[in-house]
Amino acid sequence: MGVHEIYQLAIAIGLGLMVGLEREGKRSEIAGIRTFPMITAFGFLAGILAAPLGLWIPVGALLVTAGFLFLGNALLAQQGQASPGMTSEYAAMIMFMVGLALSQDWNALAVVASGVVLVLLQFKDPLRQLSERMKPAEMRALARLVLIGFVLFPAMPDRQYGPYGVLNPREIWLMVVLIVGISLGAYVAYRLLGGRAGALAGGILGGLISSTASTITFSRLTTKQGSLVPSAAVMILLASTVVFGRVVLEVALVSPEHLAVVAPPLLAMMAGMAGLVYLLFRRKGEAMQVPAPVEPPSDLRSAVVFGAVYGLVLVAVAFTRRHVGEEWLYAVSALSGLTDMDAITLSSAQLVLKGELSPDQAWRMILVGGMSNLVFKAGIVMSAGHRALRKPVLATFGAALALGTLLFLLWP
Repeated sequence: MGVHEIYQLAIAIGLGLMVGLEREGKRSEIAGIRTFPMITAFGFLAGILAAPLGLWIPVGALLVTAGFLFLGNALLAQQGQASPGMTSEYAAMIMFMVGLALSQDWNALAVVASGVVLVLLQFKDPLRQLSERMKPAEMRALARLVLIGFVLFPAMPDRQYGPYGVLNPREIWLMVVLIVGISLGAYVAYRLLGGRAGALAGGILGGLISSTASTITFSRLTTKQGSLVPSAAVMILLASTVVFGRVVLEVALVSPEHLAVVAPPLLAMMAGMAGLVYLLFRRKGEAMQVPAPVEPPSDLRSAVVFGAVYGLVLVAVAFTRRHVGEEWLYAVSALSGLTDMDAITLSSAQLVLKGELSPDQAWRMILVGGMSNLVFKAGIVMSAGHRALRKPVLATFGAALALGTLLFLLWP
């Protein structure tokens, strides 16, 4: 055994101490601050000895560990002190495997596994409260996310189909997983804030979930209660502002190497709109408790529709570039962005990544899609909102469209 092995053993003991300290604080009768580091050290030594003595060493050590845990529970049961749960026992078995992983130099895996164990042990009560607070619709949304991301995505074929060879089912579905994950994550954050989510938080998270859905929701609220117009205006405008930050995040995830070119003009648009919203908030801002959307944003039908729209945009862009002319790409962006900016953003990022579109063209297409989306939401405010809501929202959208036009024409 050399210096490296001693270093790995020290890591194993340290990780065991970390988990054991938590169990000692919870007065676990199975294992505590001394037993857990012994378990990880036992697993580490079993892994080290496997090379010279054979695989029966770690297998036997694992069985011995499980046997001691069973014996400890049996003795506690005789004394009437047995716990109905199995959390400490499974934690001990995982920490044995952590020691085994460290013996193979899988340090990152061992540290992550230990961290997950510690978090799950420490946050028992908050996790239980979260489970009690989750509605059936939210549980279904989580199940859909698992279906979309962990069942359907691996089953998608990874090859090109369709006209111009631009439709790859796995790539398309990966974009669906990305959008559903961002939206559902924002929804969870909204639910965790609960009643503390006022106008600002409602607008920011609404933009991350769906700025179009937020515009519809907040506009309709004003028709029921006119006094909510000032705060609804702030939330609608803020949601539309955050969208530009959301698309920058999407580009960063899909095509990070081109972010330095694509992000600055889009962030400039976001900053300009944020300044306009700030002026409105200073003049008319007021806190308001806004209910979360009735349904979480992971409906499977919506995911399929987004995937179809994304695929259509890819085909439309390929067709336009080859048969019509690249100057018409912005018309495709405007049509795609009317109801949703994600499809044109992700398709542009993918095309840039493949070298089929320049970064300058990409950000301009995304910007045009965003401006088109503002026009669509202005129509929603006109048709579904209170009459007093129109002036602040339409004036701010008009200024934002002017800013977007200047950026499109003058940005180098």
